[in-house]
Amino acid sequence: MTTSEIATVLAWHDALNAKDVETLVQLSSEDIKIGDAHGAAMGVPALTEWAQAFAHTVTVGRMYVHDGAVVAEQTLEDGTVEATAFHVVHDEVTSVFRHDDLPTALAAAELNEKDLVP
Repeated sequence: MTTSEIATVLAWHDALNAKDVETLVQLSSEDIKIGDAHGAAMGVPALTEWAQAFAHTVTVGRMYVHDGAVVAEQTLEDGTVEATAFHVVHDEVTSVFRHDDLPTALAAAELNEKDLVP
């Protein structure tokens, strides 16, 4: 586990919540992959479009990390709990995939309870 990966994902969430697209882009790779069960997109233009359309505030809960994979449990302002799997390389988010629940995100990232950040 590295604090760098955790810090990157937390900063990414802060930028998303603040609608600070410039910082979000700075924290992401040029070829970032963004997706969910409905599809995926790639690149900074896709990230910018997605971030500008994102209409929620996210509170990060439990985090899991191992070898660049980070899963963050998230609570939306309406109380909905979901999870997102990130991949971080050299302090840049290279992929973001939203899942409806924590077990699905953990399985997709090949993480488990032993990867929980204390």
